[in-house]
Amino acid sequence: MDVTQEQLQETIDLMRKIGVDLQKYEVKSTPKEASKDIAKTLSAFSNGSGGWLIFGLSEKDGFTPVKDIDIKSLQDSIANVCNEKMHPPVRPIISVHEVEGHPILVADIKEMRPMDKPCYVKQSGMYDGAFIRTGDGDRRLSHYEIDRLNDEHRQPRYDRDIVEDATMEDLDSGLLAALLQRERIVHARNFAQLPDEEALTKLNVIKRDAHGILRPTLAGLLALGEFPQQFFPRLNISFACYPGTNKSDVTEMGQRLIDSATLVGSVPFMIEDAIAAIDRNMRTGALIEGAFRKDVPDYPIIALREAIANALMHRDYSPQSHGTPVQIDMYIDRLEILNPGGLFGNVTIDMLGKDCVSASRNQFLAHLLESIPYSDGQFVAENRGTGYQTIEAQMSDALMPPPTPRDTIGFFSLLFQKRHITPDERRFSSQESMRAIILGLLEDQGSISTGEVAKHSGKSKATVVKYINGMIDANILEPTQPKGSTKQRYRLSH
Repeated sequence: MDVTQEQLQETIDLMRKIGVDLQKYEVKSTPKEASKDIAKTLSAFSNGSGGWLIFGLSEKDGFTPVKDIDIKSLQDSIANVCNEKMHPPVRPIISVHEVEGHPILVADIKEMRPMDKPCYVKQSGMYDGAFIRTGDGDRRLSHYEIDRLNDEHRQPRYDRDIVEDATMEDLDSGLLAALLQRERIVHARNFAQLPDEEALTKLNVIKRDAHGILRPTLAGLLALGEFPQQFFPRLNISFACYPGTNKSDVTEMGQRLIDSATLVGSVPFMIEDAIAAIDRNMRTGALIEGAFRKDVPDYPIIALREAIANALMHRDYSPQSHGTPVQIDMYIDRLEILNPGGLFGNVTIDMLGKDCVSASRNQFLAHLLESIPYSDGQFVAENRGTGYQTIEAQMSDALMPPPTPRDTIGFFSLLFQKRHITPDERRFSSQESMRAIILGLLEDQGSISTGEVAKHSGKSKATVVKYINGMIDANILEPTQPKGSTKQRYRLSH
């Protein structure tokens, strides 16, 4: 659809208010011909999420229209750059508007399909002429980012690469047995009668090298290896728990990290160890539902497990990324899981959690993880496009917002906001604290008075009486004197 007059005016008003052009908008004051530098912006918008090139406004004069703009010459020069200078050619939607009595030309550049990226300036070549939009400027794409865009043109097979120095002895016998058992049940027609080595070869766990020696593939080693980090030290999880809201915050004692860990092993064990690291650093509150206590952690464990499994399963495993771990950063108000490599294939942020859309960057690893169990018997991954739906459902059940996804060419992240303490939980926490004070005094001195409890707890006598009466009703305490006695004390019920 063409840019509307109303949309253009709102955009100009916003830029005038802020004082600069924005990430999705680039303003050019040229009245007759599009300058050569628009090629970088055409590339940047095409490789990103699109944007507008607005001709006929002067940024230095407060985004006011310039005089004597030649619409025909501008259209011709823009078309020339789009067709002749760019690969693939850019196809903008061009519209002409009037602002404050002057013509304004808008070229609406759409994001290119993944299979057509990277869009680059022909004269500079792919690795020097491809750009991405950042802030109000155009940044040259790194070689790593360009290679990831090229991966979208075909199915990557990095996870099927042979690990040259590894042997069959580097695979975990227990995980191998579990995988083969599962495949022989689920896919009996294909695997029930096959010898182990042949079955593992068909599953791409192992392959013969140039000398005919069976060796693990990268997928096989990551999913089933005893210690994959012997060969790839940074294909792990880096966990860090920070004391504040930023990595630069420190505790009163100058401590920069509350906890940190490098989590290693095969994918199933890294996931379990990551959950354990998060669990020991998060608060678990409690609510009372009827006669029962319900534990409520800062983050739903099932949602986190799914997110970590997705990060390890769908991350980039190209050779350029072998030095980059999956990161889990825990702050006092949020938790972020970040993996190298953005979303793959036809999956976009808008599609996450909808209609079971799925695309596997690492198809051999993904297949193996479908058949490898955790210690509790559940399988590491379903790979049916339901992972993000599970995350959203778990967050919804916990009355928490869904995580915030961020997708770039180089990485993907999920940001979970920490659960807020509810009024009911605060009340329950206060009750637990008072009960602990009362029971502690009883253990020390055998009986208590309301005055003694008030002194130790800092609560009023009326509040203390309320708590004690509740414990009497629950048959936890009993009075030592008749009701109304000025010498009244309380002890544990016999």
